[in-house]
Amino acid sequence: MEPEEIAELRTMYVFTPPEGRSWGLTFESLEAKLRERNPDEFVRIEAGGPVRGSSMHFGITLGDEQLEGLARLSSEGVAVLDCNAHLATEFVLWLRDRVVPTGMTVTFNTEWGLEDDMPPTPVPDAPRPDIVAAFVAHIEETGGLD
Repeated sequence: MEPEEIAELRTMYVFTPPEGRSWGLTFESLEAKLRERNPDEFVRIEAGGPVRGSSMHFGITLGDEQLEGLARLSSEGVAVLDCNAHLATEFVLWLRDRVVPTGMTVTFNTEWGLEDDMPPTPVPDAPRPDIVAAFVAHIEETGGLD
């Protein structure tokens, strides 16, 4: 497959702080940032399960696509589901600009990387095309092209 085709493959992208660090993420702060973008975004905090409020489901519009996301406070991170590399890049740039504390690193993985026990990789502090290229290289490395 060509890099342009790989960039269109859809998977879950997971964004986290570096191991041992925290963004100080709260569901309330993430919800506020999502509603700044679009007051009508879908947000639901899971009250069931063994830990009350253990996850937050949300919708986010990127370009003309509506995506579903998930945030967790234990194993802190934010994920976008069924997402391609271009949309994941748009999302992580927003996340880094609006949610993550200034100067903090964002790491990423994908559903395929998690299945292969790959460690999270820092998102490059680079222009959009370089971030897309990093996501494509990750997908190639996972072997998720089979």
